[in-house]
Amino acid sequence: MSHQLPDVQASRPDVAVGLSQVGVTDVEKLVKIERDDERPWIFMAEFSVFVDLPSGRKGIDMSRNMEVIDEVLEAAVSGDTSRIENVCGDAAELLIAKHDYTSVAEVEMTAEFVTHEDTPASNRPTQSTATVIASATATEEGTREEIGAEVTGMTVCPCSQGMSEARAREHLRDLEVDDETIEAFLDEVPQPGHSQRGHATLTVEDDGSPEVDLFDIIDIARDSMSARIYNYAKRPDEDHMTYSAHSDAKFVEDCVRSLAEQTVDQFDHLDDDVVVHMRQSNDESIHQHNAHAEREVRLGRLREEMAGVYEGVTPDGDPRTNGH
Repeated sequence: MSHQLPDVQASRPDVAVGLSQVGVTDVEKLVKIERDDERPWIFMAEFSVFVDLPSGRKGIDMSRNMEVIDEVLEAAVSGDTSRIENVCGDAAELLIAKHDYTSVAEVEMTAEFVTHEDTPASNRPTQSTATVIASATATEEGTREEIGAEVTGMTVCPCSQGMSEARAREHLRDLEVDDETIEAFLDEVPQPGHSQRGHATLTVEDDGSPEVDLFDIIDIARDSMSARIYNYAKRPDEDHMTYSAHSDAKFVEDCVRSLAEQTVDQFDHLDDDVVVHMRQSNDESIHQHNAHAEREVRLGRLREEMAGVYEGVTPDGDPRTNGH
């Protein structure tokens, strides 16, 4: 004789407190994104899936989260999805539909993305890797989607370089080299500064799918640091990277501001309400700590700042609610 199993999750908890995020993390799935007249993108992606939980319910239906992910990814594999962030958006909307007690559903995805390019000096074919970042938040009012990338590059410390430049200037003067020649030499031959790998992240969030190209995001992030780095490099390429980096020394703050400047220039077609998240973290080479800077801001506010409207004002607040 069959009997219905008890729905323990639907019972009332001992402590009636609501939770903002309940779900699963580190879910690995194969994702296929179709592209017009080009080879599809294949990702081994990692997902996190969350819903909110009201105070009167003990737990969520965890198996439904996995069911939704499988359902959406099967649609993606069959060629029904053409944008990475739409996979997250479709999943978030299905979660809302399948959980009658949920008001917010969130889906996050990361995956390694390989692009092909040539080395900067020897022109040898090589590959570059970026981490694709996609997410979506669905409510009864609609769905917001986010797409972006984290890339690795090289930065040089302007302060360290400035001290080396001052030392070089002093020694050249001791050798009775005239000031005009000294400055010409220092302009042409950048002095050493401590260098390290840096990690630049740029994401764009909008109602629905942001109208941006993933390759543009990756290029902006790679160009925000002192120099691009390459998986494969001959000696001319190493010389090119080193010279380029020391010719454009940057603090983490400079890198984030470069992300901001390029974003405003590249994405002039986006609405002011679009939210951009810019982050730079450096693996400091001569310190036992890392350096970090970031900003999350509405694009309209960022455009105004770039135009000097808010000069001297410290940004604060949630960009989705107060315009900052």
